[in-house]
Amino acid sequence: MRAAVFRELNQPMTVEDVELAPPGPGEVEVRLAASGVCHSDWNVVTGATANPLPAVLGHEGAGIVQSVGEGVDSVSEGDHVILSWLPACGRCYYCSRGRQVLCDVAMEDMFRGTLPGGALRLSQNGDALYHYSYLSAFAERCIVPEGCCVRIRDDAPLDVAALVGCAVMTGYGAAVTRAGVKAGSSIAIFGAGGVGLSAIMGARLAGAAVIAAVDPFALRRDTALELGATHAFDPASDDVAAALRDLTDGRGADAAIDSAGAPGVLAHAYASVRRGGTVVAVGLPPEGLSAELPASDLAREEKVITGSFYGSCSPQVDMPKVLDLYMDGLLPLDRLVSRAYPLDEINEAFAAMNAGEVARAVIRP
Repeated sequence: MRAAVFRELNQPMTVEDVELAPPGPGEVEVRLAASGVCHSDWNVVTGATANPLPAVLGHEGAGIVQSVGEGVDSVSEGDHVILSWLPACGRCYYCSRGRQVLCDVAMEDMFRGTLPGGALRLSQNGDALYHYSYLSAFAERCIVPEGCCVRIRDDAPLDVAALVGCAVMTGYGAAVTRAGVKAGSSIAIFGAGGVGLSAIMGARLAGAAVIAAVDPFALRRDTALELGATHAFDPASDDVAAALRDLTDGRGADAAIDSAGAPGVLAHAYASVRRGGTVVAVGLPPEGLSAELPASDLAREEKVITGSFYGSCSPQVDMPKVLDLYMDGLLPLDRLVSRAYPLDEINEAFAAMNAGEVARAVIRP
């Protein structure tokens, strides 16, 4: 099959012929229909996130089951699936307490570039290729653990379903589940890419009265307003914290989400919320960086600072629900798909993402 192979830091991917082994016990072969282009993949390209190389990246996909390995009983050939990059075990300390996104077992092998247990199913001329986030979705097909497959309705467009597999679930869950947006509340969302826009749509659906999008790219600010933001600010020229105080009777927003993960953004989000407000960290900065916050205010202002990994979701339960909201006309998720690219143009898709030209680019292998 054809796949986009990443071999060297800060260099383009190359689309090559590679071998994909059949699914082993507990594994599923999926023919990919769409794969979203996410900044988390770019973090591997720049070295901000470590992954063994050479590798096939891509962690936001949807497709149709082609075959299943021994013991697989939750999906079968022909099923439409979203690919979740977090195959929660359901048995560890965190899973047993309803926190599947913190699963001990799922995280153990993720950064080793293998499937759970150390298996490799990708190769080229006898040499191993590494996986990424258990999925390696920048390819025509992939082998994934059964737990990565979230079966969905057959009438949902797979372009949209792919984005539910990461950006949508991450942003929507950060706003609705972790920040707990309520009707009439106010929220600021820093970063209006796929994750931030999904948070905006979630906040709108939850009934937030003030939804402020903060992004340096005009296209993303305009898209945010179209998808439910009530205000949009350019962090390079606007005093965001002051503007939010003006919009909220001098208090500041009830909540803020940092979906960008860029240095300094978390501090701006902290400054934008009221006393007792909630700041949700979502975007992943390069490993080793620290966030600086005003230490004396931490006690005085009682602001809550928390993280949200994968939208704090339960993939098997929440992803089909969010897709149903789209199909019922309540979440315009298709508006996130700005452009679709063939696999051969994957580097152009990343260039468009980095230039702020798209809300989300989708690869159709």
